[in-house]
This record gives sequence, C-alpha cells and structure tokens, in this order.
Amino acid sequence: MSGIPRTMRAWRVEEITEAGRMQLREVEVPRPGPDQYLVRVEAAGLAFGDTLIVRGRYQIKPPLPFTPGSEVVGTVVAGEGGEIPVGTRVASSSRQCGFAEYALVPRAEAVAIPEGMDAGDALALRSNYPTSLYALRVAGRLAPGETLLVHAAAGGVGSAALQLGRLLGARVIATAGSERKRQACLDAGADAALDYADPAWVDAFRRAAPGGADVIYDPVGGEVGAQSLRCLAFGARYLVIGFAGGTLTPLPANRLLLHNASAVGVLWGEVRKRDLALAAQLTREVYGWHAQGRIRLMPGQPFDFAQAPEALAALEGRATVGKAWLRVPS
Repeated sequence: MSGIPRTMRAWRVEEITEAGRMQLREVEVPRPGPDQYLVRVEAAGLAFGDTLIVRGRYQIKPPLPFTPGSEVVGTVVAGEGGEIPVGTRVASSSRQCGFAEYALVPRAEAVAIPEGMDAGDALALRSNYPTSLYALRVAGRLAPGETLLVHAAAGGVGSAALQLGRLLGARVIATAGSERKRQACLDAGADAALDYADPAWVDAFRRAAPGGADVIYDPVGGEVGAQSLRCLAFGARYLVIGFAGGTLTPLPANRLLLHNASAVGVLWGEVRKRDLALAAQLTREVYGWHAQGRIRLMPGQPFDFAQAPEALAALEGRATVGKAWLRVPS
C-alpha cells in the first residue's frame, strides 16, 4: 500500500473492566480485504453502544484486544476495485475499529460525501438519522398530524428523531435532562420540551398533549420507559431504541392492553445487515433532505482524539448535546 504508513495510533481495549479503560497504542495499519476499503480517518463518531462495548456489556463482544468505534468519516486510501475510487471522502460504519487513524469499512456501507460537509453532520446523517427514520417510518408508522414523544431529544439519535418527526408532519414533544438541552430542543423545533428527571413529567406531558402520544421514541429505558406507557394514545406505538439510562424497561403490559398499543424493538444494526437495499434507501433520503435544507442538524460536540476516554465518559453521563465525535488529526 504505497504512501500509507506501516503503523498508526489507535485506542485499544486490552482487558474488560467496569471502568472501560482504553490505551492509546501504536499498532499496524490494517490491510483491506476484497469487500473493504481502508479509510484515513478524520472523524470517529461516538455512540452510546461504545460506552457499553468497552466494558463488555454490549451484545457484541469483540475478541481482545480491540479498537472501539463503529462510525467514521475519512478518505478512501486503499481498496481497489470497488465502486468508490481511492481519494473519495466517505462516511461509513466501521464495525468496531473507528477510534484510530486508519479504519477498515465495508464497501457496502461506505457513502461518498461532499468535501465541504461538516464531519459531525456527516456522521449523524450516516448513523443517527437512518436509525431514526427507520424507527419512525417503518417501526412506528408515524403519520402526519400525530403526536410524537421523543426522550433524550438533545442526544444523537433523539435529535435526529426530533427533526425527522417534524419533517414527517408530527407534533413533537421532547424530553431532556437539563435546561440547556431543553432549550436546544426548542431551538431545533420541538413544540414543547419537558424534564424527564422531574417526577411530574408525565403530568406535564398530559397537559401538553391531552390525547396522548401516538408514537414514543425511547432511547433511555428504565423507569422513564415504564412511565412513558402512561402517555399512550389509543393504538400507540412505543419504540424501544435503547437503554441509555442504564437499566432495562420494565414494561407494564396492562397499559399496552388498555390502549391497544404495541411495543416495538428497533435495532438498526440488524436492519443494515438483513436489508441492505432498505438501509441504502433510507441513508440516501436523509442525505438528500440535508442537501435540500429540509433538515437542520442540532450542533454536535467534537472532542480531540486524545480525549477519547473523557468523551465516552461525557456521553455516558449524558453531558453531550447533538452528535458527539472525535477529531482524528492528520
């Protein structure tokens, strides 16, 4: 691989600990296989799953040692024979190797992006927005005029759901855990913003939406999820996106029964693997809407590459707004 260094810096998990310790190491630059591109990484996305995988608490458990990070933006530097030529800037999933100066990405998941596109925006559009579009349109069947309740709406996937809910014609009520985040939700177009840490948040929601929520988008889980089922409209769809609150949702099935409602799990990573055509279609749509100015991303939060452990801690502590990501120096 001419012009590519033999080694690179990468964050490595060398043992599983509850602290999720990572070490910055010098490792060999990987070589792309026949279905991969090698990308010189300029930005690596941070997702809540990263905070779990470094502690061995995610459903995917890579063999040790491994480099975490499942989303990258960068330039293709090797991988001849694919549809995307060397030198093209792309956004892609990276299948756990993104917190590094070079990463292997599946050819089927690399999307060419404009040179001038903000790296944080490109990462959000590649991951958070297709996740949320699938959740709202396919799993949630969100219709114009319906009420959408979005929890953690100032986070990565939550802010995407807020924007896409508005685009799909819904009334959007957001929740977030701080005044700064709630203001960010209102600035992004939410019709109301509530504090899900307030024990009375359900009463506040009922005042804002007496008819209840037709779709509930919940990446928080735990007690927030359980209380959400007190907000159901008849025929509502409760979407299980994740458990950022740290505990699983104890679903009171009687509330689903009384409201003729359904609880639907949404795991975008599995959808990407099982239906490549649908994943590509949704990804094209969100990039197209962004190019047309129809969606406006909530400003993200970049961290320096050397701050990766602090960045994951901030994400886990729900101290970030919008898409969080690492700047990887050239």
